Amino acid sequence: MSTPIPTRDEALALLKAYNQNESLIKHAFAVEGVMRYMARKYGENESVWGIVGLIHDLDYEQFPDRHCKKTEEILKANNWPEDLIRAVVSHGWGICTDVKPESQMEKILFAIDELTGLVATSALVRPTKSVMDMNAKSVKKKWKDKRFAAGVDRSIIQQGADMLGVELGDLITDTIMGMREVADAIGLKGEA
Repeated sequence: MSTPIPTRDEALALLKAYNQNESLIKHAFAVEGVMRYMARKYGENESVWGIVGLIHDLDYEQFPDRHCKKTEEILKANNWPEDLIRAVVSHGWGICTDVKPESQMEKILFAIDELTGLVATSALVRPTKSVMDMNAKSVKKKWKDKRFAAGVDRSIIQQGADMLGVELGDLITDTIMGMREVADAIGLKGEA
């Protein structure tokens, strides 16, 4: 008998049990939105992909030095399906885990995690403070300036795009489109 997949409400309750930081929760919503968008694009299970995106940084606020490892423990203790746990852990590949992304879901999570941060930061310096009127070109301009969003590891994003076999511009566009769907929740709807 396979382990039941948690509901979004269960995943959100778990996320909020370990995270109070508003920016971390907004990041979780951004990654969830992009994962849902990508699942639809690739004909995959939107709710499963969304839940993985929502929960991916579960341990980051309380256990940054044990990132991904602590999430694995927490999800196992909550009887999460092994494939979802593996997907979440794989987003830290080469940084804090040795679990390499293999499935399409894992590769996309790896590729867009950092990218959502760059897109969000790029949106916040726009006059509209919005992803709604933003395109890949404006993010790519910021990409070149290493001082801009200096905490975003561009090499991970590029590695993710390469892993997926997609152009960076296309990955940025997909990320923006996914974030538009959750723009209200992540504070990037802008000044209408």
